[in-house]
Amino acid sequence: MESRRKRSRSQRLKWGCYILLLVVCTVLQTMPGLFQFGAAKPLWLLPLCLAVSAAEGEFAGAIFGAVCGLMWDYTAGRTVGMLALELMILCFGVSVVVQLYLKDTPSNFVLLAVTCALLVLSADWLFFYYMPGYAGAVERFLWVVLPSALMTAPGSWLLHRAVQRISTEFKIDNGVV
Repeated sequence: MESRRKRSRSQRLKWGCYILLLVVCTVLQTMPGLFQFGAAKPLWLLPLCLAVSAAEGEFAGAIFGAVCGLMWDYTAGRTVGMLALELMILCFGVSVVVQLYLKDTPSNFVLLAVTCALLVLSADWLFFYYMPGYAGAVERFLWVVLPSALMTAPGSWLLHRAVQRISTEFKIDNGVV
């Protein structure tokens, strides 16, 4: 059984590591030309917030997802709050699905992350390219949205491993067996 001070310090260190990962993922996602294949780039913030929500629970995961979405909105120069709302809902859903239905394995997480990336990118494509009637919207879906979702898989695996390591290192011992 740990003291209250030690538990509080452990929680601050854990969330400090998550915030550090948030900053690193933001830099990786917004760096021009890094890991770019044509016009497609992998997503880094989405798998991070999904991994944190799978490891920490639905409430903490939803809040962290909203923070990641606000960071993504801010760095992309978009309408503030749209991705925050999407990521908050996705993180809550992924946390519930992982707790109730799926084992938290790297392969399951990569499948969830790629599916969520396809969902977020498809919604973005639908509202910002297809509905306004831009020419070449279908080509953009085929050559940007689909490859970007697939390119998210390797980073998802790495982020899942990192978040699992952080979560287990700073686990609270409450004395319950």
